[in-house]
Amino acid sequence: MNKKAIIAYFSVTGITGRVAKFLANFMEADLYEIKPKQSYTKADLNWHDKKSRSTVEMHDEAARPEIEGGEIPKWEEYEVVFLGFPIWWYLAPRIINTFLESYDFSGKIIVPFCTSSGSDVGETNKFLEPSCTPGSTLKPARCLNKLDRKMAERWLESLKL
Repeated sequence: MNKKAIIAYFSVTGITGRVAKFLANFMEADLYEIKPKQSYTKADLNWHDKKSRSTVEMHDEAARPEIEGGEIPKWEEYEVVFLGFPIWWYLAPRIINTFLESYDFSGKIIVPFCTSSGSDVGETNKFLEPSCTPGSTLKPARCLNKLDRKMAERWLESLKL
């Protein structure tokens, strides 16, 4: 890949973070962690509880959890943004929509990847697309639970970047 890339990721339990760090190292890409302004607790992630924070957010398409921290330095230099997250209710967590709506992705390629303990990507792209800047390209999301060097090579090759 000859394009300048960044791996931006959201990870609560560390699983997506490990995959993001592997990709950044493998691709020699920059790394950026998407951190919520209010951290998620174990109780917040209890999908059995209809009143838990994550359940409430995922049932509200307009929910946009705040992101902590400043802007990504030299944002304009990146051509490809690999966007990592866990799957919640067969979708990207709403903080990913917050991230997409916080930057101008015009002319950039967005490559979503996720981790999940049991579900697939579901309709992730359908719900991410409205948050993408017009003029950006959203590639199909891919679940990368057990990523190794060979899988990474094949996946990156298939993207034709």
